[in-house]
Amino acid sequence: MSKLEVFECAYRGNLLAGVDEAGRGPLAGDVVAAAVILDPANPIEGLGDSKKLSEKKREQLFDVIRERALAYAIARASVQEIDELNILHASMLAMKRAVEALSPQPEYVLVDGNRLPRWHYTGEAVVKGDGRVATIGAASILAKVTRDREMLALHERFPQYGFDKHKGYPTKTHMAAVEQYGVTDQHRRSFGPVARQLGLLEV
Repeated sequence: MSKLEVFECAYRGNLLAGVDEAGRGPLAGDVVAAAVILDPANPIEGLGDSKKLSEKKREQLFDVIRERALAYAIARASVQEIDELNILHASMLAMKRAVEALSPQPEYVLVDGNRLPRWHYTGEAVVKGDGRVATIGAASILAKVTRDREMLALHERFPQYGFDKHKGYPTKTHMAAVEQYGVTDQHRRSFGPVARQLGLLEV
C-alpha cells in the first residue's frame, strides 16, 4: 500500500480536505492557496505534485478537479500582506482562507508541509504531501494553475519583466529586468533582491 493510500484510508470520513499553496519563492505576485475535498466515489487519475506535471496536464486536471470535487476553494494573501506579515505567515493566512471558504466544511484537513495554520480544524501537516496525498495534489494543481494564469495577466501589464516565463521567480532574466526598469507595485518589497533595488538594504 502506497503512502497516498495510507493517508486516504486512515481517514474514513468523506469530508477530507487537502490544502496547498503556490508562490512562496517568487519576488512578485500574491501567494495563492487552494483547498479541495475530493469525491471518493468519483476518483481522478493523475493527481500529484503540480511541479512535476506538464503545463498541459495541469491545465487538464484543473478543469477535471473543479468538475468532480465535492468542494474546492481558492484564496490568496496579497503582496501587501506578504510584506506586512512575511511570506510564511502570509502563506498560512491564504491556506486558512481557502479552507474557511469550503462548502461544505471539512471534517479533517491535510496540509502540505511541516506545519499547520492557526485554526480550529482537526488535521495534520504532511511533508511532500502534494506527491503523497490525492487531495493535497489536487489543491497543488489548483493553486499553481491559478497563480500561473495571474502571472500571465501580470505579463500583459509589464511585458518587459518576462513574467510569462519565470512567473516571478528570481531568474537572471527577472533580476536583469528589475535592474533596468526598477520594481512594480506587484514586487514584494520585503524580499532581499527587491529591497536592495529600492535601497532598503545595503548591497
